[in-house]
Amino acid sequence: MKLGLLLRCEKKLAELEIKGITNDSRKVNKDYAFVNTCGKIEYDFDALDNGAAVVITSNDLQIENAIKVDNISEIFALMSAKWFSDPAKKLKLIGVTGTNGKTSVTYMLKAILEKAGKKVGLIGTNQNMIGNKVIPSINTTPNAYYLNELFYKMEQDDCEYVVMEVSSHSLEGGHIIGLQFEVGVFTNLTQDHLDFHGDMESYYTAKKKLFAQCKTAVLNADDQYFSRLYDEIDCKKVAYSVGGASDYIAKAVNCFATHTDYKLLTNDELLHIDVNTGGNFTVYNSLGAITAASQVGVPYSVSKEALADFDGVKGRAEVIPNTGDFTVIIDYAHTPDGLKNILKTFKSCAKERIILLFGCGGDRDKTKRSQMGEIASIYADYVIVTSDNPRTENPREIIDDIMKGIPNGLFGGKIIEDRYEAIKFALSIAQKDDIIILAGKGHEDYQIIGKEKHPFDEREIIKSLLG
Repeated sequence: MKLGLLLRCEKKLAELEIKGITNDSRKVNKDYAFVNTCGKIEYDFDALDNGAAVVITSNDLQIENAIKVDNISEIFALMSAKWFSDPAKKLKLIGVTGTNGKTSVTYMLKAILEKAGKKVGLIGTNQNMIGNKVIPSINTTPNAYYLNELFYKMEQDDCEYVVMEVSSHSLEGGHIIGLQFEVGVFTNLTQDHLDFHGDMESYYTAKKKLFAQCKTAVLNADDQYFSRLYDEIDCKKVAYSVGGASDYIAKAVNCFATHTDYKLLTNDELLHIDVNTGGNFTVYNSLGAITAASQVGVPYSVSKEALADFDGVKGRAEVIPNTGDFTVIIDYAHTPDGLKNILKTFKSCAKERIILLFGCGGDRDKTKRSQMGEIASIYADYVIVTSDNPRTENPREIIDDIMKGIPNGLFGGKIIEDRYEAIKFALSIAQKDDIIILAGKGHEDYQIIGKEKHPFDEREIIKSLLG
């Protein structure tokens, strides 16, 4: 493809034949266009050494085959879309953003739309999907090139809808620039990713960007940021809540460990909703999904039927079958709010103890560690503090940060740094009707130690230890 079809540039460069686009200098091949979204000048020269026909950069290289631009993220997004012939314009996009619940809402939406007879693509944390075909996921929201490549594959496979998680990192990094969403869903906003954003104000501002690209916003009216977000965005707005005044209201809620039901009240209908996953968060997630589906014309009766058949999401309050007389739950809870929600949910229906096993990720927001320690000490009966994905940090130092949040005398539990040994110990002390919650890793089947991923699937570990 001629560079001039991808980017407005001087005539001589416009005639360059481009064989590929990348923003990773290590992946540059001969006659590629390299877009330096990182900004480091050495990457420009690495790309040229690897055979790039042109580099698009914010650096002033003053060489013939370099184009200096100011809006590098926007350029990369628009070039990527053009490379794949603007596939997103042929699809109906629904984006879900928020701290917690994004994955569950997207899976519920996929199930609802498929029950309505639509072919659906999914993009998110657990995996990407085209219909029932699974494509491994690297990031919650891929960079602009891989995102458009996914859209292209989905469009070629006759998908009509795409439901996708939209992370704050991707919004800040410009991954979705140029996309138009039929619906954007806001689940909630609680502390996370402050290592990246710096503070909650910046985190909120990043999330808000999605709704400048939406026809309709579906908002959780019970979240503390709801009123502000409602006032600050300009598209059509629809709200949902549990018990409060909004467009879609859940009443008569019953939450159990593996089951949730409630009455859905809308302007013109009262519907009984039954979902095969437990917890108050299931009410919010399903409400968000039903509300979003209604905005693209899906009847409530179809949503009701789809959610009754919904099997849940891997790593989200996932009940692991085992031969013991206790329950084992795996959940992705890795934020203070997420941990509090999962513990409160199962505390309310536990016959005996809640045994919590958790850690915190390394090279991430350190301020949440002590908060999670405090939450664990309040809501769990027995706490095992262990390692999560320590990355390049010392696991013991991460554990020490967690322990700072546990008031003196309130630590009923044990520190076991090795996560495998910690799981083994948790299973060994479990008694009849106890509930063991393994929090933090969820769908992940690996552990990151240093800069390497090591196989670590908690489901397989439980199976090997218990059968």
